[in-house]
Amino acid sequence: MKHFLLLFLPLWLMSSEISVQVLGSGGPEGGKRASSSYLVKKDGKALVLVDFGGGAFLRYSEAKAKIEDLQVVVLTHLHIDHVVELPALMKAGYFSNRTDELSIIGPSENEYFPGLNEFIQVQFGEKGAYRYMSDILTAQSDSFSLKTFEVNKNRSFDFSGLQIRAVNVHHGIVPALAYRIKIEDKVIVFSGDTSARSEALTRLGKDADILIAHHAIPEHGYEGARTLHMKPTRTAKIAKDAGVKILLLSHRMKRTLGLEKEHEELMSEVYKKKIIWAEDLMEIKL
Repeated sequence: MKHFLLLFLPLWLMSSEISVQVLGSGGPEGGKRASSSYLVKKDGKALVLVDFGGGAFLRYSEAKAKIEDLQVVVLTHLHIDHVVELPALMKAGYFSNRTDELSIIGPSENEYFPGLNEFIQVQFGEKGAYRYMSDILTAQSDSFSLKTFEVNKNRSFDFSGLQIRAVNVHHGIVPALAYRIKIEDKVIVFSGDTSARSEALTRLGKDADILIAHHAIPEHGYEGARTLHMKPTRTAKIAKDAGVKILLLSHRMKRTLGLEKEHEELMSEVYKKKIIWAEDLMEIKL
């Protein structure tokens, strides 16, 4: 009888709970917020880690996330405030029960920045800063090994139950990626840091359940930073044109703190749906 009833349960009762948790909602200046970092979770398990800036390691523990559950780490770019605590996570993984290979996706190099492969070698390679952990790059590791994927051009990935698309976006001279992650019927898009001077992010965000966009510059002033970040009204237009259901504003820097009311009023003139201001450890169920 029990199995008979299960067959007739409504679909919404049988579907998984998909959520996004903010580990770090701040920028590179320090303060009470950790730097950029996020988890994509299914039924409470963290499957995807997006960026891992300063303070994110502590937040990862506070979120009760387990490295054993991770399927993939995705890095938007290699600025310090997005990647600096990755070695700490790898070291903690040595003391975990994880034995499965861990995949990491990140950008390729240019003349100013290393690509993901070189970035990992500089840390864990035979001549790296943390060379005592070089076995993490081989199948002979006592815990788990890393598998890296550099994205030179737009690229799609399939991991068990996860579809991930990485797209190049403009962030000054820095190689940078935005990501679209589909898990079951939910779509989560991460802008990373970008000036969004093209329509790449709009196309990537099409009909997403949530767009996590970085709010690093105010609407007026900071002209030099506009080559790196999008102003609030640009973010709102992308969210509107893409038709995203929720806009989550993160990477909140000191130059934007205190301007939330003003900026939300400006953005709401363009984007009429839900706007949320990110806080560390906030979790949004989709």
